Amino acid sequence: MARRRFQDPKPRRLGKWWYILVWQDEFENGRRVRKRKREKLAPATMPLREVNKIAAERLRPVNQGLLTVGSAVPFREYVDNVYVPVVMPLMASSTRARYRSVIHNYLEPAFGESCLRDIGPMTVQKYLSGMADSRLSHESRDKIRDVLSSILRSAVQYGYLVKNPVDGLKLPPNKKGRRSKPFITPQQFAALVALIPEPYATMVFVAVYTGLRVSELIGLRWRNVLQDEISVEQRYCRGDWGPPKSEASNAKVPVNPEVVVRINRLKSLVVVVKAGTGTRRYRVVRCDGPDDLVFQSLVKGAPMRDNNILARHIKPAAERLGMPWVNWQVLRRSFATWLKMAGADVKDAQGLMRHSRASTTLDIYQQFVPESQKRVVAKLSGLTGSETVN
Repeated sequence: MARRRFQDPKPRRLGKWWYILVWQDEFENGRRVRKRKREKLAPATMPLREVNKIAAERLRPVNQGLLTVGSAVPFREYVDNVYVPVVMPLMASSTRARYRSVIHNYLEPAFGESCLRDIGPMTVQKYLSGMADSRLSHESRDKIRDVLSSILRSAVQYGYLVKNPVDGLKLPPNKKGRRSKPFITPQQFAALVALIPEPYATMVFVAVYTGLRVSELIGLRWRNVLQDEISVEQRYCRGDWGPPKSEASNAKVPVNPEVVVRINRLKSLVVVVKAGTGTRRYRVVRCDGPDDLVFQSLVKGAPMRDNNILARHIKPAAERLGMPWVNWQVLRRSFATWLKMAGADVKDAQGLMRHSRASTTLDIYQQFVPESQKRVVAKLSGLTGSETVN
């Protein structure tokens, strides 16, 4: 690490302003160089005593080692040379794709040429506050903040910064407020499954009745399907195999017997697929050994892609029913809400959803059910023995 140099330049008055000359580290063509920069301090009308206080405060991060040599690296250079090759390979492929999109479309245009040291809390807060009039949704703004925080947090971890400037910063308030997220009712679910061909209809059926994530569905093997439960051991997402999302996710999930019956039914199914002017017949399950996948692509028996199933089969069927918002997350949310409708205990729901915290099940997945609330309110009179007044 380069030796820290103490700086104590004397303020100079030039024209209408006080200035100081400060040495700063910069990177040019990958090499560190030191350049002297003139920084404006205060109007020339301010007394020298007060100007010296401002200068001391301005130089404090440099003299106390709060600005490292690495902080002179431009944001774009750090992302390209450190964050992308070192940090992003540790993420799931779907997460990497979304992070790259956020970096390219939002963060590089805003911070690409700035040195890491120049991206301070005030700079970032101005950027976040500027989103108040943006057409972006609150969720998109939150994702932009998360990606920026992830990048700068890694800069702290690798010694480029001393502190993450995004910590503690706030987004503009959500103008729409917190709304209940949509879920499928049992009646809507029956109509939806009827419009989806096999084996995708069974995937939707299993997703809603077990709460499995789509990556866990695709990674499900025949050895994981037991008599009255499903064992979640691994997941598959767009080319990546890995363990379940968390330690709590790696578990055996009790299931309704109808789920196991429907899964085993796949072994005897044959589907007809149009191929040009003709048709082809495929067995839904090509191989059913213990290590073979339950849900296999029809042609090659390979792992499926969640986005293809959603776009080609689930979305078209949902749109015909006036539910364009249906996706894999909605199916999992519906399972959590159905548990609530069935009167499941909070801890039981948490266990079935395989969440590490019950608050995740309650606050994010289980939604308000108006009919359930009306039944509860109707029972209040029974607690006191009161009668309805005519």
